[in-house]
Amino acid sequence: MKKLVVAWIATALAATGAAVAVLGLLGNGLTGSDSHVLSREDVKAALATATTRAAATASAAPSPAAQGKLIRSAGGTVIASCDAGGLVTLRSWSPAQDYSVDDVEAGPAREAKVEFEPNEGEELELKITCAGGVPVSRVGG
Repeated sequence: MKKLVVAWIATALAATGAAVAVLGLLGNGLTGSDSHVLSREDVKAALATATTRAAATASAAPSPAAQGKLIRSAGGTVIASCDAGGLVTLRSWSPAQDYSVDDVEAGPAREAKVEFEPNEGEELELKITCAGGVPVSRVGG
């Protein structure tokens, strides 16, 4: 039993020593205080860079229409988007439980479609077009 306690203490001391060494290498030490203090100019420069990056990221983000619209049906879900020319593209499709995907015409086209086939019964054909730059769906036969 005594050997087990000594081994545990040795392991705990080794782990603590390794953690202190790693923190020292990272430059923050054990107390977390950093010896490098930013000047007012350094802070302004860092904020200006962060603001520029945030603005660039926001302008590069795709518009909600380009990301797509979620369309739900009894047979499954579809994410579709419209381009500037009024063409629709199916970005993804996923069948509901007890359905499978039978056929897909993903576009880009004036009309895209996906057929969801149930384990039993009649298939559900979902047709998607663009109206005013927004995907709209209807169930076909």
